[in-house]
Amino acid sequence: MESGDLEPRVEALENQVRDLTAKVQVTQQDAAAARVLAGAADRDVSEIRGELRDFRNATTASFNALREDFVDLREHVDRKFEQVDQRFEQVDRGFMEMRGRFDAAAAGQQQIVDMLTTIMRER
Repeated sequence: MESGDLEPRVEALENQVRDLTAKVQVTQQDAAAARVLAGAADRDVSEIRGELRDFRNATTASFNALREDFVDLREHVDRKFEQVDQRFEQVDRGFMEMRGRFDAAAAGQQQIVDMLTTIMRER
């Protein structure tokens, strides 16, 4: 090797080292920025998980309250239908009683008609 050849080669290596040093610095800065972004993303994910958990708990509580409301409503409707059924039974008994009275009145009227018919035949 000649000494004249050595100087440009050393200068080229120094340039390459400077370029590599600059690239390493940029890479280190990018890595630091990536760590910051990853930390923020991790906090965001944790926050979103918390919000989803809260939403799920609120939704579950709402569904449970709605279920209780439906159970109460159904019990109320069942009681009212039972009352309606009882009232219809009272009405049915009233109709049967009236039917009996109408039948008795009709029988009494028939007896009167029969008596009048007998009286008119005898005259």
